[in-house]
Amino acid sequence: MKKYLHTANSGMGVGGAAFASSELGLRLRELQGSGSASNRAIAEHLLRNPVHGSSQSIEDLAAASGVSTATLSRFARALGYRGYPDLRAALADTLQGVLRPVEKLRGALARQQDDDPLRASLQDSLANLRATAEGLDPAVLARVVKKLSESSCVYVLGFGLSAHLAALLTLGLQPFCKHLVNVVEYGGTEVAAGRLMNLEASDALLAISFPRYAADAIHLTRYAVDRGASIIALTDSVASPLAPLADELLIAHSSHPVLSSSNVAALLVIEALVAALMVSNGANVDKAARLTEAISAYLVTQPDKGR
Repeated sequence: MKKYLHTANSGMGVGGAAFASSELGLRLRELQGSGSASNRAIAEHLLRNPVHGSSQSIEDLAAASGVSTATLSRFARALGYRGYPDLRAALADTLQGVLRPVEKLRGALARQQDDDPLRASLQDSLANLRATAEGLDPAVLARVVKKLSESSCVYVLGFGLSAHLAALLTLGLQPFCKHLVNVVEYGGTEVAAGRLMNLEASDALLAISFPRYAADAIHLTRYAVDRGASIIALTDSVASPLAPLADELLIAHSSHPVLSSSNVAALLVIEALVAALMVSNGANVDKAARLTEAISAYLVTQPDKGR
């Protein structure tokens, strides 16, 4: 049975993304990527819950992170603070600056909403799309396109609901990559692992995972890292367990008032990536034209209105 690392919607909102880009957030991300297992757990918890971290006692935060209070004290010193109280004060100071505009926006949205779940869902979807579009860096997109174009083989991986996103991305990338493999197309984890068996350093893995994160996606991505492949991650935040493994990170905000996560913004990133690859060179434009010509016989055509 597939294990999930999170069972609730724990994606970072706009405020969380702003905190992750702060000086303290960047230091936490560094520990998340290269620290011990306990330091990674604490860093991920604080990146996801900076507001709670700024108000929790050392005992409460230790329990929430699954570590001891002594480990938490050592973590604070590793960040350059004298102890946990100084770390908590730094969290509060950082949040005061980065969250003020976010709280103002949240209050404005709350005044427009009532308890209608449809309205709340639409508002979250629109906010996810807006935040994702504003955060999509053209330079990162260009680097991803270059990796996909130069890789001997591109592997696309996603479990659970992310498997459907992987299928859509595979369909879009198919005409423009030298060789493309949908790792989880059918057959489960064992078959997926078998498809990655011949992965090499000249290849790229595009891994997709959103809350709830499938542990299999993380394990197989670590395998690809060990094989030296280029790793591109499409996920919901820098606190995702995929983020420290990625050479390039594509963020699609996924918060939702009811569902574990929303896929709307992920589709935005997928379409942007496919479009960027399609127009990246003249050869790809020619391939797109030939593809349209090849499938035109199978498409419904409008009757000639002149007859």
